[in-house]
Amino acid sequence: MEKSYRFIFSFLLTAIAGVNILSTATVAADPEKPVPIPPSAQRSGDPAKGFDYLVNGDYVKGGIPYDFYLLGKGKEKNNYLKRSGLNGTVSHEYTVVKASNGENLVAPNCMQCHSQVFNDSLIIGMGNSFMDFSSGQQVNSNSMKILATMLKASSPSKYEASKNFIQVTGTIGPYLKTEVRGVNAADRLAAVLVAHRDPITLKWTDTPRMAIPTEVIPSDVPAWWLLKKKNAMFYNGFGRGDFGRFLMASNLLTVTDTSEAAAVDKKINDVLAYIYTLKPPAYPKHINNSLAGQGRNIFIDNCAKCHGSYGDDEKYPNLLVPAAIIRTDTALFSSNYQNPQFINWFNNSWFAQGDHPAKLVPYNGYIAPPLDGIWSTSPYLHNGSVPTLEALLNSKSRPRYWSRDFASPVYNYEKLGWNYTTHDSAGGNTIYNTTLKGYGNQGHYFGDKLSVAERNAVIEYLKTL
Repeated sequence: MEKSYRFIFSFLLTAIAGVNILSTATVAADPEKPVPIPPSAQRSGDPAKGFDYLVNGDYVKGGIPYDFYLLGKGKEKNNYLKRSGLNGTVSHEYTVVKASNGENLVAPNCMQCHSQVFNDSLIIGMGNSFMDFSSGQQVNSNSMKILATMLKASSPSKYEASKNFIQVTGTIGPYLKTEVRGVNAADRLAAVLVAHRDPITLKWTDTPRMAIPTEVIPSDVPAWWLLKKKNAMFYNGFGRGDFGRFLMASNLLTVTDTSEAAAVDKKINDVLAYIYTLKPPAYPKHINNSLAGQGRNIFIDNCAKCHGSYGDDEKYPNLLVPAAIIRTDTALFSSNYQNPQFINWFNNSWFAQGDHPAKLVPYNGYIAPPLDGIWSTSPYLHNGSVPTLEALLNSKSRPRYWSRDFASPVYNYEKLGWNYTTHDSAGGNTIYNTTLKGYGNQGHYFGDKLSVAERNAVIEYLKTL
C-alpha cells in the first residue's frame, strides 16, 4: 500500500531546479571563448515569510486526501521541518493544503527536489540525488484511474477535491521515466505541463497543444545556496530576468488560471529571499590546512577564471562555457534548440509579462557554477554522471558503469562522493550507464593535467568552500 502511494507522488518534483523550458533567442558568441552573463534585477522579500510559504504554503494546490495518504505512508516519525498541525504528521516532501470544499489534501512541495537527508539531518537547498524516476516508479494512467474509482465510491467530496490533481498527474505520469535512479526528470515534467497549458491563460487542456519530445534528458539538482551568486538560472544559464517566475513553475502542476498564478507570484519573492540566506554545510571532518593552502594556489592558477575566487577576495564571473571547451554531454543544452516550441511557449507566456518578466535564452554550452559546498554535492556534472570529486578531476578514473547504495548510502569524505561499485556492463535501473545519450561522463578534462599530488591538494582546498 505504501509503495503504491509512493508511486503516485514519486515524480512530482518541482521544476525549480531545472525547468528547461526554452527560448528562440540565441546568444551570438565566439564558440571558443566563455561568455559572461549580465545580471538581472531581482525582487526583495522577507526570508522568514519565504520559509513558511515554502514548507507550509499552497503553491501546489492539489493532492490526494489526507486520510488516504496516511493509509499509504502512515504518520511521519521525523518531523525534520519542525512543522505543527497536520503538516507535522507528513513527510517534509509534502504539505497539507485545504481544498475549496474544505477537504485536506496532501500536495508535493519543493523539498522533494531541493532537500536531502545527510548524516541524519535534513539539508534544505541540497539537491536530492536519491529520487527515483526510473522504470516502475513513474505514475501511470491506470494508478490514477484506480485512485479516482476508490474516491468516487468512498467519498465523492474527497474525489471532487482531488479531481484536478488526479487528472493532471494521470496525464503526465507516463511521460516521466529515466534510465536510472538518482537523476531528475524536471525538464521533461516542465515540457509536458506547458504542452497542456495555454501560455496566456494557463488553463489546462486534455490534448497537448504541441509535440512532446520522445526523449527524457536527465539532470542533477543543483544546490540552492549557489543561486545568490548567479546571474541566470539552470545549467545552461538560460533562465534570465525575474528568478521568482521560474521558482513558481511548480505551480503549473495544479494552477487553474492566471489569477491563481498571480497570488503565488506575490509571495514567491519571499521564497527567493529565503533561498538567498542558505549556506552550504561545512565539511565535518579534519582538514589539512597546509595542504589546503597549496590547493588554493593551484585552484587560483587553474580553476578560478571560470569558477571564481573564495574567501576575502570572493568573486564569481558568471561565465557560460562553450561546448567546444567544456566538452561534456551535449543532450541537455541541445534540447533547447531542437524543441523551439517550448521556448516560444515560455517567452510568449504569462511568465514573460508584467512588471518583472522572465525569459529564456539558450546557449551551446553550460555555466561554470560556483563551488560553495561542492564537497557535499555528489554526484557531479550536470547529469550526475561522475560519482566523486576525485573522478571529476581525473577523467581516466571515471567508471563507465557504476552504482551506489540507495538504501544505506555511505559518504566518502576523502574522495568526496557516495561510495560506489563499478560494473562491467549496464543492467537494471540502479547501474548508471554513461554510454547512453544524456548520461555521458565525458568532458571537463581540466584536472587531467594536474599531478596526483596537485589534485589531492585541490580536493583538500575544496573541502573548505
